[in-house]
Amino acid sequence: MNSQALRKVSDYLWEVPKQGKMRVPARIYTREDLLPAVLADNAVQQAANVAQLPGIVGAALAMPDIHWGYGFPIGGVAAFDPAAGGVISPGGVGYDINCGVRLMATRLSREEVQPRLQSLMNRLFQAVPSGVGAAGGIKASRRDLEALAREGAAWSVARGFGTQEDLERVEEHGCLAGAAPEHVSERAWRRGLEQVGTLGSGNHFLEVGCVDEVYDEAAAQVLGLPLGTVTVFVHCGSRGFGHQICEDYLALMDRAVARYGIELPDRQLACAPLGSPEAERYFGAMCCAVNYAFANRQAIAHLTAAVFEEVFGGRAGVRTVYEVAHNLAKFETHRVEGAERRLCVHRKGATRAFAPGHPAVPAAYRAIGQPVLIPGDMGRYSFVLLGAEGAMAETFGSTCHGAGRNMSRHAAARAAQGRNIAQELRSRNIVVVAQSRRTLDEEMSEAYKDVSDVVEVCVQAGLSKKVARLRPLGCIKG
Repeated sequence: MNSQALRKVSDYLWEVPKQGKMRVPARIYTREDLLPAVLADNAVQQAANVAQLPGIVGAALAMPDIHWGYGFPIGGVAAFDPAAGGVISPGGVGYDINCGVRLMATRLSREEVQPRLQSLMNRLFQAVPSGVGAAGGIKASRRDLEALAREGAAWSVARGFGTQEDLERVEEHGCLAGAAPEHVSERAWRRGLEQVGTLGSGNHFLEVGCVDEVYDEAAAQVLGLPLGTVTVFVHCGSRGFGHQICEDYLALMDRAVARYGIELPDRQLACAPLGSPEAERYFGAMCCAVNYAFANRQAIAHLTAAVFEEVFGGRAGVRTVYEVAHNLAKFETHRVEGAERRLCVHRKGATRAFAPGHPAVPAAYRAIGQPVLIPGDMGRYSFVLLGAEGAMAETFGSTCHGAGRNMSRHAAARAAQGRNIAQELRSRNIVVVAQSRRTLDEEMSEAYKDVSDVVEVCVQAGLSKKVARLRPLGCIKG
C-alpha cells in the first residue's frame, strides 16, 4: 500500500477510507515525516484487512509504532461487538500472549549505582534465567501451573514472590478472569513447566535505568519518579506456554472460519464469532496464558528486588510503580456513538491507556490516569506516560507500546556485521549482558524507530501525556 491510499485526517492521524469489503475505515496514528517507515512493510494493508472482520466497531486502529505482524499489524487495536456478530482472533492477540512491561523504582540514585553497575548486572543475569528456551526460574508442578493459570500474579505472591501491594499496581490486579485450564493442550503445559520466572529472548529484556527528565512534576511525584531515581523495567510475556496456545488455536480457528461462513482477506486473520464454542475455548486458554505472564513478571520482579537488596542492602527500596499488558483481548465497556457498549478489545502491541477517574485505574493513580510504560531501545531512552481522555474517545482507551521495529532481525544482524554492539554501548556507559552476540546485533538501537517520535505522536494526538524519560544504565538480553 502506498501513501496515495491514505487520507490525511489531521497532522497526527491518517486513514484508509472504507472501501471494498471494509466494514469500517482503517486509521493510523503517525506523522507525515514518519510515513515512509509506516509504509515500508505490509502493516497498513494488514490494518485495512482487519477492517473487514465481522462486528468491528469504529475503525481498525494502528498506533505510531505499527509494523508488520501475524494477521493483525503489531501496534493494532480493534474492538468487536458480540451483539453485532463480532469475532475474536488469535492473530489480533499474537503469539506472545500478554507480553508486557513492569516498571519498578528504587530509593537509589545513579551516583550510588554506577560504581557497582557491572556487578549488579552480572548478579541479575545469574538470578533471572534468560534466552531461547530458558528454564530454571521457579519450580512448578502441573498442578501448580493450573493454579497459576487461574490466579496469575497472586499465585507468585502467595509463594513469597512479592507483596499484596504489588498486585494493586498491576493491570487487572495481575489476573484476567475467565481462565479455563481444561482448554489448554498438554503440549502447552509441558512447555510452561520450567519457564516461570524466566525472561526469554528476542526483544524481551531487564533494564536498569534512571529518570533523566521530568515533564510533569506533580504526576512524577505521585508515581514516585523524581529526577535521578534509578528504575527497573521488566519486559517479557507468557513464554512457550502462550506461544503454544496461540499455535493450537490458530489451527482451530482456521477450521471455524469455514464453519461459520466468514470471508477473510488473509488466512492469518482466522477467527470465530464471540459466544461460539471455539471463541469460548480460545478465550479461556488465552486467559491462562495472560495469567501465566502476570505470574512470570511478578516472580522476575521479586528476584530482581532480591538482587538489589543483596548488592545495596535495605536502602535499595525496590517497589512496583505499575505494570501494563500487551497482546491480549479483553471485554471492556466503551462509549460508542453516545451509547455504552460491551466490546471485545484486541490490543496487539498496544497499551491500555485509561484516563483520570476511570475505575480500573488504581486508586493511588486515579486522579492522574493510568500509567503507560513505553520502552525504547537499549541505547537511547524510554518514557512513562499517562492515559488521556483522547484515548477514551478515539482508541478504546489505547496508546502505543514501544518504539516499533524498522528493521527485521535478519536485516539488523546484517547491518551489525563487523561491529561490537556491546562495546559501542559500553562507550556510552551502558552495560549489556546477553546470552548471545546475535541477540545484541538483532536488538541494536538502529533496528528500532526513535521512541521519542512515537511518543510525540501519541501525545499530540491526545492519547497520552508525558511524565518522565528514562535513560538506560544496564540491560540484560536473552
